[in-house]
Amino acid sequence: MLPLVALVGRPNVGKSTIFNLLTRTRDALVHDQPGVTRDRNYGVCRLDEDNPFLIVDTGGIAGEEEGLAGATARQARAAAGEADLIVFVVDARDGTSALDDEILSWLRKLARPTLLLINKIDGTDEHGVRSEFSRYGFSEMLTVSAAHRQGIDDLVEEIVERMPEEGTAETLDNDPDRIRIAFVGRPNVGKSTLVNRILGEERMIASEVPGTTRDSIAVDLEREGQLYRLIDTAGLRRKARVEEVVEKFSVVKTLRSIEQCQVAVLMLDAHEGVTDQDASVLGAVLDAGRALVIAINKWDGLSEYDKQQAETLLSLKLGFVPWAENVRISALHGSGLRELFKAIHRAHASATHEFSTAEVNKALEVAYEANPPPSIRGHVSKLRYVHPGGSNPPTFIVHGTRLKELPDSYKRYLENFFRKRFKLVGTPVTFLFREGANPYEGKKNVLTDRQVKAKRRLMKHVKGRK
Repeated sequence: MLPLVALVGRPNVGKSTIFNLLTRTRDALVHDQPGVTRDRNYGVCRLDEDNPFLIVDTGGIAGEEEGLAGATARQARAAAGEADLIVFVVDARDGTSALDDEILSWLRKLARPTLLLINKIDGTDEHGVRSEFSRYGFSEMLTVSAAHRQGIDDLVEEIVERMPEEGTAETLDNDPDRIRIAFVGRPNVGKSTLVNRILGEERMIASEVPGTTRDSIAVDLEREGQLYRLIDTAGLRRKARVEEVVEKFSVVKTLRSIEQCQVAVLMLDAHEGVTDQDASVLGAVLDAGRALVIAINKWDGLSEYDKQQAETLLSLKLGFVPWAENVRISALHGSGLRELFKAIHRAHASATHEFSTAEVNKALEVAYEANPPPSIRGHVSKLRYVHPGGSNPPTFIVHGTRLKELPDSYKRYLENFFRKRFKLVGTPVTFLFREGANPYEGKKNVLTDRQVKAKRRLMKHVKGRK
């Protein structure tokens, strides 16, 4: 389970800027598509690729009007109570304040690991600032300037060092024989109804009130000889709708469930099509790099004309994930479940397939011969070799020269070629490009004694002919 870090502090100390720097999206083409958004209150920090963690921006705790009794403060308390590490953010320019003192007082009562982070250190006397904040009694304190992106790498390193190996929440079963499936989507789209139908019993609270599943609930299942873990998540809402403390941290647990699953089943309502909320959920799945199956619920309730209209709209809205299989189901009546599980199996098999170096190099060779990279300003990128870089999602690391000049269109060609050759469906595919350093760069071509003598004989021969 991913560890959880909570940013806590009064308003205008720079928590949101720090949050945005830590949760910047990865450089992936799909995130440039309209509608694929990230919620700006909670997200995943991947600046250390080997040690990702969840991070929550709790909002500023105002002093004069609502103080520590207001809604924002209650939210911050909930964040601190859930967190594996609290980052207490203060302002170097303002120095210590009475509100900082109050916040620190209740943080100490929680007895959670806490890191003091002094922001806006640029333009100040750092030694003097550290002396002022030393009265808070922290053995270590970190200084950054978020506005100038200074100290962020040190912050990530410090957070990772203080992180437990796993978060405090229950770790999901990592049994390699068990397929972990997270059912995700906005509230009231039918996730609990579908899980209940699969289980054959009403384990989840299913009602017409949006958001009745407040937490992520995991249930083990054996179906036709295959083991599964089904995770029914709370619905992800638009940011403006996430107001209650309990609901906000249901969203955090949903993001954790997406990170831990192998296949995410995104449920859509056939009557409503793909909404902005659906796109937000889809963005979270894509950001995690998880295998994806799209289940379109309540399909049986559409007329033939409405089905045709829905098909057209779905193909337009979901055109940027053509690799994800779409399955028409009815969670209430159970239709389409066999097709849904077949799609889940195909996605899981593709996402977790282990490739050999020999077979991926052969694929690269065939792709290169069929369609070499285009010439850019008289130079051509050379793809020398490739090797597998991991699974879930399948990752391929290509080595060569001038790969920075490789156009995006050719990268998409490689992705599509590998998808077709290896029959990869239902999973994102990641290509990483590495340029090896030239070992002879900056070195003179020094001739051996034998080469020098041969060169002299050649020059003497040329001059003699003249």
